[in-house]
Amino acid sequence: MIARILLLLAPLVFVVSSAQAQAPAANPFAGTWKLIAADKILPDGTRVPDYGAQPHGVAIFTADGHFVVEVFRDVRVKFASNDRAKGTFEEYKDAALSASCSFGTYSVEPASSKVTMKLDRSTFPNADDSTQVRAYELKGDTLSWRVPARPDGSVPVTVLLRIAEQ
Repeated sequence: MIARILLLLAPLVFVVSSAQAQAPAANPFAGTWKLIAADKILPDGTRVPDYGAQPHGVAIFTADGHFVVEVFRDVRVKFASNDRAKGTFEEYKDAALSASCSFGTYSVEPASSKVTMKLDRSTFPNADDSTQVRAYELKGDTLSWRVPARPDGSVPVTVLLRIAEQ
């Protein structure tokens, strides 16, 4: 009787072990990343800092496909009033232009080195509810991607260093 049960279960065990052996590779983006560069490539090919020499930021990619990315300029103008509701035009303008943040869902296509980001919300309202496909490069624990070109032709480049895996 036990032998008969084992014979019946053997194909099932083979199928399960084969499926595990062929399971897709772990999500290469899953984890927490520290921003190490936020540059832009100018139309003439020159690469320059976009958020200062030492920008600040973080990216978190969950294994189930959610993300948040925050990029901040290294030097930011403080509000003289110390009240975010009472800034000057220049203070508000600097606050808006010194940060780029978004969150949403994503999927990675390692074979084509593309990541599809579905932005739920962004500090740039025009990007809300949009989908962006970005070419990425992953070398060890360094991840970089290019954002679609801006109206002036410059192409933002984000470079991150993995600080924790998920």
